[in-house]
Amino acid sequence: MGHLPDGLLRPGPPPLLTASAARHQGYEMNDRKPVQSWLTDMDGVLVHEGQPVPGAPEFIARLRSSGRPFLVLTNNSIYTPRDLQARLVRMGLDVPESAIWSSALATAQFLADQRPGGTAYVIGEAGLTTALHAVGYVLSDFAPDYVVLGETRTYSFEAITRAIRLINDGARFICTNPDVTGPSMEGALPAAGSVAAMVSKATGVEPYFVGKPNPMMMRSALNTIDAHSESTAMIGDRMDTDILCGLEAGLETILVLTGISSRTEAERYPYRPSRIVGSVADLIDEI
Repeated sequence: MGHLPDGLLRPGPPPLLTASAARHQGYEMNDRKPVQSWLTDMDGVLVHEGQPVPGAPEFIARLRSSGRPFLVLTNNSIYTPRDLQARLVRMGLDVPESAIWSSALATAQFLADQRPGGTAYVIGEAGLTTALHAVGYVLSDFAPDYVVLGETRTYSFEAITRAIRLINDGARFICTNPDVTGPSMEGALPAAGSVAAMVSKATGVEPYFVGKPNPMMMRSALNTIDAHSESTAMIGDRMDTDILCGLEAGLETILVLTGISSRTEAERYPYRPSRIVGSVADLIDEI
């Protein structure tokens, strides 16, 4: 490219350029600090339809050998970190239990900060109930401080009715994440966001969502690994959750094309990721 007048910047780099290649060719990268810590979504980034994304095992192995702090994030509140670790190990991804951060953990931490030693009526599974027990919460349906709605394989009409009545009686309404559907081998399943909408319609009370795209999820993850937003990157496959959440938390955002959002879809949003790459395999050499 020819010389540009002082004070003008070159346009942004072609989306598949790495940060180092972009700088070499003279593109402006907003002078971000080098990435020292990594946050990555799980489904669509590391695994897809029950299989590891090509390059994901090598990406995790490089992160571990580098000693750099990292966390694998998921909005799924069904499983405990130990459950998720076992699932990933079966797919060849050696992720430590301590490197997994779920919306259930973020929700439990949020409630412990807001109202230590509180009580909650919970609709969810072991990932959520275990996290709440770990922060000293008591699970109760007698005048609880909170109704906490998470993911479950079998939503109970009786449990939802109980939640509605408790909220009408004054319990505060929390939901682990706003996802309206979840994946399965047979197709889409209703998820926490859909059930939350039903409860809200019945009560007139909107929940506070803790998981992505709430930047609270990112900030709690950063605090967990003692990382700073200026030197942390978030890798995700969804523009409306991963990228939005990372953007609002001040992180470098990297969209991978191995999951939900395509390059064409990404262009339709009013905000952009810092860059787009094919998969995490394209990031290995940056660690």
